[in-house]
Amino acid sequence: MKKTFSFLLLAAAVVTLSFKGDKAERVDLHTLVKIKNEGFNNSKIMETLFEMTDVNGPRLTGSAGMKSAEKWAKQKMESWGLSNVKIEPWGGFGKGWEVNKCYIAMTVPYYQQLIGIPRAWTPGTNGLVKCSAVLVRIDSVQDMANYAGKLAGKIVVLYPGNTDGKTNFTADSKRVTDEELTKMTFDPHIDEGTTNLSQKPKAPGKPAIALRKAIDSFLYQQGATGVLSGGRGTMGTVFTSNGASRAWDAKSVLPELEMGSEHLGRLVRLLEVGKEVALEMDTKTTFDMTDSMENNVIAEIPGTDPALGSQLVMLGGHMDSWHAATGATDNGTGIAVMMEAMRILKAIGIKPRRTIRIACWSGEEQGLLGSRGYVKKHFGDRLTMDLKPAQERVSAYFNLDNGGGKIRGIYLQGNDELRPIFETWFEPFHDLGASTVTIRNTGSTDHISFDEVGIPGFQFIQDPLEYGSRTHHTNMDSYDRVSANDLMQASVIIASFVYNTAMRDEKLPRKPLPAKPANPAVPNWTR
Repeated sequence: MKKTFSFLLLAAAVVTLSFKGDKAERVDLHTLVKIKNEGFNNSKIMETLFEMTDVNGPRLTGSAGMKSAEKWAKQKMESWGLSNVKIEPWGGFGKGWEVNKCYIAMTVPYYQQLIGIPRAWTPGTNGLVKCSAVLVRIDSVQDMANYAGKLAGKIVVLYPGNTDGKTNFTADSKRVTDEELTKMTFDPHIDEGTTNLSQKPKAPGKPAIALRKAIDSFLYQQGATGVLSGGRGTMGTVFTSNGASRAWDAKSVLPELEMGSEHLGRLVRLLEVGKEVALEMDTKTTFDMTDSMENNVIAEIPGTDPALGSQLVMLGGHMDSWHAATGATDNGTGIAVMMEAMRILKAIGIKPRRTIRIACWSGEEQGLLGSRGYVKKHFGDRLTMDLKPAQERVSAYFNLDNGGGKIRGIYLQGNDELRPIFETWFEPFHDLGASTVTIRNTGSTDHISFDEVGIPGFQFIQDPLEYGSRTHHTNMDSYDRVSANDLMQASVIIASFVYNTAMRDEKLPRKPLPAKPANPAVPNWTR
């Protein structure tokens, strides 16, 4: 899809965009016109996203799909002429895992194929199994006694925590309103979650996780055949997660499928009134225990300034995904945008003063593992705050990982000294809907790995679209749920921010270093 923007034909030069304060921030509008022209009129972003998602498929860290995507990303960026392209190991991860087959159906009281997705790191059924279903509701460890000796050879239907399948009169997809953006700008005491931007469900707390582990052990010891769980998604959407540890010595668990509310709800209703329910289930999953090492993909546009060329401007996102779909909005779009920003800058022939480096992370879904491993290796240890000399040479890291919506602004992560700089950089993009600069912090993305060792790290504010309601960690996270125009807008803005950072006389201002933890076992920041 191409759209021609007539304003791109205007001649421009290096100009000064002013802001309140003692200094003025220089913005090269001549280069910005080139960035916009390349990004809007010669975009390759949907081609890149297609290859990453539809061609490479799901990219769970440790899977064959992730390794295939790493090789593809390396070859793609080499073909664009980027430098120092490499697949760089970051550390041990555990067992690899992937789905090879999945089938689940109800056969009594009638035949109905059901929608179910294996939970990550759970085993398969070792062939087709045909079993009676039994409803199990365990709200505390004491409840387990009610089912002792009754589960052998049965498929357990775990009573879902949420059985509300009522019609939703709120649209799945949304844009951030002007009122929400204004509130973000002027109310620093409210975090991102309260503005409901991403709509992502909250992760279970430690007590719930501990109880679920106890349930898994109990069901396995009782000799059940398999488990059906979930019930959070609606209209065919299934939210997926891990169902077992990836550790080499992980305890054995049963084959388990997660289901959406409609299909799981039907089984629950039938079993609650004593109807006989029979199921057949055939799943195959593969564990890869040949190599625990996982990788990031790195590439550069080298700096040309003799004094500043060794300094870095970094951008990136995580390439790993969950396994129920192709990880388009989490986080194929983030990687595609960052790769497109690099392609744009290379295509227009910029000669940056500082080196521009992109990183495609793995292991983000398991706790920012790829970016934290990279930062520890190159810049410093967040647990001890022992910093390496290269930490001083990084001007900034920019991240994208909140779905496929267009950029509306940026989080300052508490560094108000950057406000006038970023406000100036956004001025040429007000007509594209991007202008908000908020002092707030936002978490759960790879910029935290940099921020927690004193390197300026930033995540952009994005329109959520269907991210939290329909695509985040679900079987609906596919190429079809992406807006090409939104991704082109984001690519152009990030290319501009990266270029501006690379060309400044000075690095971006930094906050004071985080304090060294009193207990190195507890980091300054947690995910």
